[in-house]
Amino acid sequence: MATAAELFEKLLERRGYANPDDRELFLRPEYEKSKHDPWLLPDMAPAVARLQQAQQKGERVVIYGDYDIDGLTATTLLRDAFTSFGINVETFIPNRFIEGYGLSSEAIKTLAQKGYQLVVTVDCGSLSHKEIELANELGMEVIVTDHHNVAPEMPAAVATINPKRPDHDYPFIDLAGVGVAFKLVQAMQQKMDGLPLGHEKWLLDLVAMGTVCDVVTLVDENRTNVLWGLKVLSKTRRVGLRALAEAAGVEMDSVNARHLGYVLGPHLNASGRMETAQISLDLFTALDRQKGDEVAAVLRQMNIDRRAEQDRIFAAALEQATQFEDDPVLVLSAPDWSHGIIGIVAAKILEAHKKPTYVLQEMEDGTSKGSARSYGDFSAADAIRAAESVIEKGGGHKLAAGVTLKTENIAAFRKAVNDFYRSQNFTDQHEHLKPVPDLELDSFDGLDFEFLDYLTQLEPCGNGNPEPIVRVSPVTLTEARPVGTDGRHLKIAAKDKNGRVMKGIGFGMGSQADKAGQTVTLTFKVNCNEWMGRKSVEGMVVAID
Repeated sequence: MATAAELFEKLLERRGYANPDDRELFLRPEYEKSKHDPWLLPDMAPAVARLQQAQQKGERVVIYGDYDIDGLTATTLLRDAFTSFGINVETFIPNRFIEGYGLSSEAIKTLAQKGYQLVVTVDCGSLSHKEIELANELGMEVIVTDHHNVAPEMPAAVATINPKRPDHDYPFIDLAGVGVAFKLVQAMQQKMDGLPLGHEKWLLDLVAMGTVCDVVTLVDENRTNVLWGLKVLSKTRRVGLRALAEAAGVEMDSVNARHLGYVLGPHLNASGRMETAQISLDLFTALDRQKGDEVAAVLRQMNIDRRAEQDRIFAAALEQATQFEDDPVLVLSAPDWSHGIIGIVAAKILEAHKKPTYVLQEMEDGTSKGSARSYGDFSAADAIRAAESVIEKGGGHKLAAGVTLKTENIAAFRKAVNDFYRSQNFTDQHEHLKPVPDLELDSFDGLDFEFLDYLTQLEPCGNGNPEPIVRVSPVTLTEARPVGTDGRHLKIAAKDKNGRVMKGIGFGMGSQADKAGQTVTLTFKVNCNEWMGRKSVEGMVVAID
């Protein structure tokens, strides 16, 4: 009979932490020991030197952000840090519906007219060669801090700090945009006065939020920053965040990564999806609780509106997808699908159809803007590059990307990305969507409250460090009945070979109620369920085979 301790030991070994030193660093990461040398990042030295010059000369500096959580947290972080260093700094957040993603020529012209001398980008800029050349022509210099894919040649910026560049020795490349901005601050601390060593830790609440919400891997430096950032966040001085947490029903004293990714993050992203992300920046920078409460209420309503619009678009996209059921990659579009929301819809279509998906809004000016979501070995960004002859611009990551093209070229784009998919000769691509168990057992032995206590050591969980999955076989489904709205979900009870019963819930699995009474393999996450003051160990079912 396996004990909770033995199961946890097996789980750690399965995840590659058999070595005691590696295990200790993973389970109990120390901020100083985990911190890599910021000077190993490319162009860090010229960036810091240029910022020193800006501080000494009293130049006007503007932080050019992005409208998602990563960009907003990075913008706030640099704003706070630059102010501490005595730099004359202001911020600019592009509007998704006007300037679009990244640096835009019109925005650059506006900033030049306002008299800024130095532009510091966060979470964008690596591919903005033309816009940076324009900035230089208009008398502004640019420092890029970013984590997106790069071109073979860097833009004509003073510095392009990006761990995705191949020409450096920094040991961890999967930093979020806010993580890159934080490394800039760490380097500045060694050359400039105003933010003493150790005081930068108060910025980790922002690093944690941006890192989790941008879904980079929660290992190495990211894991450490999020772990300690959550501790900072639990006692954050940011009154706006406290107001939003209260409005969203999150207890800040016990805030965790799931609260960031699934509750606070969507509220903060709602403003950029529906109107302007400046509203969320106002929340981060609110100085009094009254202002925080006002902005939190706006974001709360925006998130409600966003969910309603998302449901409408998703239903229409699902219907349209049936027209292209033979395509390995779905390309869907319509005029009334807001490009502020289509990224979420693309993710939901991928989940429903198990195919990489591009969803586009057809604009009145004859162009279409789209978002892509992918999985496994298929790179959404590489497919866009393969279709460069029929697009206006595009780029991003392997699993998430964006594209702009003429509406008349949508059919040609659809053909290009599907041809690219077929040219890759993928095998077992769908295997990437199947849950991979950390433990494969023949009973529920050891899956108890003590085991749940051990699992807390794995927090924060997320991309690269997922919540553990357990597979038990054989078990008998003594109960399997649909519950919830329209019976979408499945309530189960399963009995193992020893007669022990575990209850659980399978979200979106209501159609499998016909498996009641069958002997099956049950794959699930182990959770604590609390109801009417009573706690029980239950499973969140992810597969019944």
